[in-house]
Amino acid sequence: MAQETQEKIRFATIWLAGCSGCHMSFLDLDEFLIELTKYVDVVFSPVGSDVKDYPKNVDVCLIEGAVANQENLELLEKVRQNTKLLIAFGDCAVTTNVTGIRNQKGDAQTILERGYKELTEEHQLPQQITGGILPPLLPRVLPIHEVVDIDLFLPGCPPDADRIKAAIAPLLEGKLPEMEGREMIKFG
Repeated sequence: MAQETQEKIRFATIWLAGCSGCHMSFLDLDEFLIELTKYVDVVFSPVGSDVKDYPKNVDVCLIEGAVANQENLELLEKVRQNTKLLIAFGDCAVTTNVTGIRNQKGDAQTILERGYKELTEEHQLPQQITGGILPPLLPRVLPIHEVVDIDLFLPGCPPDADRIKAAIAPLLEGKLPEMEGREMIKFG
């Protein structure tokens, strides 16, 4: 582990289009989370953080989920500009996984019309979509590496706590994890 006299790592997590399973798996780190607090300051996260704007000068960010809408796209671009090491966190971030099923069924408008006009009793798009309250869907769901450069890929649906720990622990010593072997690069 890193020396406690070193400056803490500025650590963040974000959640784009996904189920939050990767964040739940992160919480399964249990006692390691307590150890982690000696070495990192969590400066942004959807779990336990009230910070609304992504900060500058972040050292490491775990990114869960795919890029499905304009809001995801804008946040991801901001994260890349302000973060040294980006980690694609889970299969949705790496490949789009389940969120990418939408890509097989047509463009965003076709999906919305099918879901709201054909398969509901109201047969119309809700005001929240047409009125601009929800962020516009992108034409197709994208894995994050198609939008920004990614430094490390951590697949899994979700990656289990042991794999997450094996990926994070070397970072505390200023090293990159070795992402090889089934234990570290297995999908699903």
